[in-house]
Amino acid sequence: CLGMHWSSMMILLVLKCLSQIIFYCICFAFQMQTVTIIPGDGIGPEISTSVIKIFEAAKVPIQWEERNVTAIKGPGGKWMIPPEAKESMDKSKIGLKGPLKTPIAAGHPSMNLLLRKTFDLYANVRPCVSIEGYKTPYTDVDLVTIRENTEGEYSGIEHVIVDGVVQSIKLITEEASRRIAEYAFEYARNNQRNSVTAVHKANIMRMSDGLFLRKCREVAENFKDVKFTEMYLDTVCLNMVQDPTQFDVLVMPNLYGDILSDLCAGLIGGLGVTPSGNIGANGVAIFESVHGTAPDIAGMDLANPTALLLSAVMMLRHMGLHGHAKKIETACFDTIRDKKVLTKDLGGNSKCSEFTAEICRRVQDLD
Repeated sequence: CLGMHWSSMMILLVLKCLSQIIFYCICFAFQMQTVTIIPGDGIGPEISTSVIKIFEAAKVPIQWEERNVTAIKGPGGKWMIPPEAKESMDKSKIGLKGPLKTPIAAGHPSMNLLLRKTFDLYANVRPCVSIEGYKTPYTDVDLVTIRENTEGEYSGIEHVIVDGVVQSIKLITEEASRRIAEYAFEYARNNQRNSVTAVHKANIMRMSDGLFLRKCREVAENFKDVKFTEMYLDTVCLNMVQDPTQFDVLVMPNLYGDILSDLCAGLIGGLGVTPSGNIGANGVAIFESVHGTAPDIAGMDLANPTALLLSAVMMLRHMGLHGHAKKIETACFDTIRDKKVLTKDLGGNSKCSEFTAEICRRVQDLD
């Protein structure tokens, strides 16, 4: 009887332990957040693998859902992304994307532009911050460009008027202008930024840029705690290369943002170290590396994953995972500052896998 009693107690104890393990597993599963990852083309899969390994080292509560994105023709010949990729993004709401190539074919759309239109990713956000230990002509850059992402000259409205004369329509709407202005001011307030500068050419394009500027002025009235200035695009470019420290948050229409955000990336070392996020309606956001696919070094373990990693750090902050974001960012910046394990474009001779392993080691040391 005593043996049976102890056996029963042991069984009950094991069952209790199992139930607790199952309980904690369920709790952990519910805390996990799904992120759609689009590895991209060229070096995209390599740098995506790097980010995944670093996230694993940092124990980030994320599960990845990998999807490939290539444009396909849907009903009526309209270009679209594959349904499985759209379904994944609709469900997860958060995406991380490597560089995508656009096939050279008549009528084939830019893949990045197609993603922006599909998910109404209206705000492109690029923080440009000098990285200690990575030498550039500027050492104290700390600014953010916020670009309207859906219209302007990139609306894709072009036609031939007569032979030899092509017209491209610049589309500026009140709704899109107000929406991007509100995002810029809210970003400044939420991130303890002091000022917002509206970048425009309303002196020349009085109606289109004039509308954009008017909406910025109206929104500024609701954010008295944030200083508002307005400046011509050419003046911004001149002042930017003279002294970028005078700028904080800049908001601008699509084409100006495309040009100026790359100029700002050049101040801190290029697109290889510049993060980027695309914020959309209905809570959808896709974070990305904005450099090219670099097919000449694809598969050679030579790629620099920094831009995609810092974009993933932006993603974590967007998701509220600030502790994990800080840990990974610190490990990345410490690795670059230490200068011992760097990829070739950062001034070293290490491989992508070695650079990744070093960041993983530093992440784990921060636990």
